[in-house]
Order: sequence, then C-alpha cells, then structure tokens
Amino acid sequence: MINSVSSATHAQAVTQTKAAPQQPALSKPQPAHTDSVQISAAALALKEAIENPVQTAKEAASGDAQARRLLAREAANKVV
Repeated sequence: MINSVSSATHAQAVTQTKAAPQQPALSKPQPAHTDSVQISAAALALKEAIENPVQTAKEAASGDAQARRLLAREAANKVV
C-alpha cells in the first residue's frame, strides 16, 4: 500500500525543524541621514534684499563680507 499522506506530513515537519538558526543581530548605530538643499542665486538675492538692518549689522559684525559691503553702500548713500 501507498502511504503518501503520512510521509508528506513527516517531510514537512523535518523541513521546518532544519531551518538555519538565526544569528544574533549586531546593532551598529546607523549614521543619521541628512538632506542638503541648494538655494538658487535669485532666492539668496531676494533674501538679502528683504533682510532687516539689524540682521545685516549682525552679519557684518560676524565677518560677512556681503553684509559689510551693503552697510558701506548704505552709509555712502546717506552722505550724498
């Protein structure tokens, strides 16, 4: 006689118990993903144009060459 049902069940049980043991996961800290944004020259020019004088003075004091030029230009315009 053919005993197909019992041998098929037995084969499935053997396959499931012979699964490879899982290795413990080594947790390495993943570096944070950072995005970078490129601002167009036109957007930067607009930002500088609508900047208030206090912000311009702070930037000039911290060494921003563009802010220094703007303050110099504004001072020259007041004299004339």
